[in-house]
Amino acid sequence: MNIAQLALTSLTAGEHVSIIFEGKEYTNVQMDIAARKLGNALKKLGVKRGDRIILQMPNSPETLQAFQGIWKMGAVAVPINYQIGAEETAYIYQDSQANTVITAPEFMGKVHMAQVQSPGVKNIIVVSEKQMEGTLSFVKLLKESSDKLEIVQTGDNEVAALVYTSGTTGKPKGVMQTHYGLYYTAIKVQETNNYSMEAINVVMLPLCHSYGIGIMNSSSLRTHGKTVVLRQFNVEQLFSAIEKYKVTSIAAVPTMYIYMLSYPDYAKFDLSSVKYFICGSAPLSIETWKQFKEKFGGEIAEGWGLTEACANNSCNPIDGLKKVGSIGLPMKGMEMKIFDDRDKELPQGKEGEIVLRGPMVMKGYWNQPEATAEIIRNGWLHTGDIGYVDADGYFFITDRKKDIIIKGGENISPRAIEEIFYAHSCIAEAAVIGITDKVYGEDIKAFVVLKPGKKATPDEMMEYCRGKLKSFFVPKEVVILSAMPKTLVGKILKKELRKM
Repeated sequence: MNIAQLALTSLTAGEHVSIIFEGKEYTNVQMDIAARKLGNALKKLGVKRGDRIILQMPNSPETLQAFQGIWKMGAVAVPINYQIGAEETAYIYQDSQANTVITAPEFMGKVHMAQVQSPGVKNIIVVSEKQMEGTLSFVKLLKESSDKLEIVQTGDNEVAALVYTSGTTGKPKGVMQTHYGLYYTAIKVQETNNYSMEAINVVMLPLCHSYGIGIMNSSSLRTHGKTVVLRQFNVEQLFSAIEKYKVTSIAAVPTMYIYMLSYPDYAKFDLSSVKYFICGSAPLSIETWKQFKEKFGGEIAEGWGLTEACANNSCNPIDGLKKVGSIGLPMKGMEMKIFDDRDKELPQGKEGEIVLRGPMVMKGYWNQPEATAEIIRNGWLHTGDIGYVDADGYFFITDRKKDIIIKGGENISPRAIEEIFYAHSCIAEAAVIGITDKVYGEDIKAFVVLKPGKKATPDEMMEYCRGKLKSFFVPKEVVILSAMPKTLVGKILKKELRKM
């Protein structure tokens, strides 16, 4: 099964507008023809089945076409975050052993720097009508290529995408997502949530991220639906798109919902068409959930997933009971359990590590068998997230295993302290980490970002904590930042905070 076959689903409904980007409409037939032409162009350039192709692109119709073209001819898509540094970019070029790069003009400086260290890269395709020196024009390649292309019948376990982790510890690892894993995930997301076939959604999550890829794939199953593609997240553009195109569902990360809450002119837009608000990728604070419902009337359905399991593993029911603070119920087809340190299942209510099993789980880490064996044991993917399951089968994450602070021999959850900060009227974002301490081994340090127009001092924040927490859990220090260091998808980078 080739994941590219999934995108053909919408063709069964006849030709219709399926993509909207910066005011321009693209039909499902136009998108498919462009993908077939790209597949033929890649074959002409010598790209073979199983070859890796770097996608260093912002969100755009061409990015969607590139994924489909790569998959149709049996190659492997390697989407990379275009905001990462030159050193990390070069590492991914080298590690993936890619021979082709598809990119945009604005990233050519970084591409050339990486290419110098990666002589295996022979083809650089730029999404531009103008042909730049030493590159190939995406537009020209499509014009010169045939749209007659048979989809390669790949095996279920063949790699479709090599998605590199953000590298929060050490160098990034290439997660091998299979054709069947991606296909199965899209099908089960649709079955779990039962989205309307006419749903209109927004893609504002970066398509270089596993969460964005999952949204792209599952959206293709809505035969009469439309997808409004935003080049990047912008609150005013999002609200404008919702009003103009009557968007029915959005998928976002907590940071995006926080920015929506902070936007002063939200009332000038009609946002009533949105029925579903989905959230994932990072923990959503209980206070943000409550404030969003009060301001916009919608209940955010928080979900959760790992790149190592195609990013869609659990979710609160979009039309059912949502438990605030929970990551919801397992997606259909996904097994989730709580294990202790000896890989034994724990009873309901007991805290341990969340583990996963099912076709969504990755084939492994690219060229890293030892790291693969460490995380996948007896068929179970060990997520590194600590949590528990309640009597109704809803899962709750209490913290990341590696983020737990051990102060004086006692395990302290940073997330529990972060929730206290989020409840403060001045706080927009909070992150808590452990710092070295001569007496306790580790102590607590907090970083916060204030809401626009709000004022507070570190001393006031400390006093607030003393009124809410036992003295042992009060941070040793509170630092106020203008902004948190984050990944492209909006996840707070605690490794950068630790460097501070």
